[in-house]
Amino acid sequence: MIPFNAPPVVGSEIDYMRLAMESGKLCGDGGFTHRCQQWMEQRFGSRKVLLTPSCTASLEMAALLIDIQPGDEVIMPSFTFVSTANAFVLRGARIVFVDVRPDTMNIDERKIEAAITDKTRAIVPVHYAGVACEMDTIMRIAQQHKLWVIEDAAQGVMSTYKGQALGAIGHIGCFSFHETKNYTAGGEGGATLINDPALIERAEIIREKGTNRSQFFRGQVDKYTWRDIGSSYLMADLQAAYLWGQLEAAERINQQRLVLWQNYYNALLPLARQKRIELPVHPDGCVHNAHMFYIKLRDADDRSALIDWLKEAGILAVFHYIPLHSSPAGQQFGEFHGEDRFTTVESERLLRLPLFYNLAPVDQRTVMSSLLSYFA
Repeated sequence: MIPFNAPPVVGSEIDYMRLAMESGKLCGDGGFTHRCQQWMEQRFGSRKVLLTPSCTASLEMAALLIDIQPGDEVIMPSFTFVSTANAFVLRGARIVFVDVRPDTMNIDERKIEAAITDKTRAIVPVHYAGVACEMDTIMRIAQQHKLWVIEDAAQGVMSTYKGQALGAIGHIGCFSFHETKNYTAGGEGGATLINDPALIERAEIIREKGTNRSQFFRGQVDKYTWRDIGSSYLMADLQAAYLWGQLEAAERINQQRLVLWQNYYNALLPLARQKRIELPVHPDGCVHNAHMFYIKLRDADDRSALIDWLKEAGILAVFHYIPLHSSPAGQQFGEFHGEDRFTTVESERLLRLPLFYNLAPVDQRTVMSSLLSYFA
């Protein structure tokens, strides 16, 4: 079976993990944690980067940091992973879903302003497939209405919008280093990017269970105490060691994924020109990271038939999110504002193909051959 995904492995991870074990510092904020954080601060231009156990934890941390309260409203797309909404629902917020753009599957920036009420506190753009949302418009709307912008950039590490790194544009950004992402911390992992300097000190406190422990270890206070609400949002340094191996090879991983992505695009472009499928779209100014390659079929039946065809050939291709507003929890904790013109119908046509760093060329050729056979 050719899998849909396999975690990236570059070869240096085990050596760095051994060094972490020998250091005697396996918990959070060890040497490898600081290396990773500094690398991302320099590379992405964020004022402060803090590694976390997952992107879910980063989103929850963001909700705490902007003081989401019961009754607040948070605007986001329905076409996203459940953690995007859960982080704010846990604080008592009500989620307001708006439609997506059919070209990128990102939140339709033109629908946001109509969904704003006096209870709205934040906008959460989700950069689907590592392709940027229209951030200039979103940031302008947020500034006009005095709203926070929390970027869900789980899929966006190494992608940019008009030269700016995704995750480093809004007030807070959230990365994922889950094993399904371009870079992993050994299975799970995340990072919180603090782009508003006024939030940095409190972010460190919230991440350290509500204490000023980070300041204590830097010698800024002579003892640490409970200062605020918080939780344990530190990534283990053993995981950071694995991640460091990946970040050292970030350019190599990125270039290899882009080659694989382009191979699919070139092979399937004739089918797109025949209007048999639709291929991903990248608006001007958006540089993607080849996080995924998806195609859109005619309808859900066409997609199911292709999934079965590929499975019979030993190839695992999968669809993606069931829109949150159609789920039981989504109906309980949120509402869809306006017309669901594209979210549901486009999600039912979308199919993701195998794409990962260690995908063998012969396996990718097998996938493309099987696809072309189906359409023939």
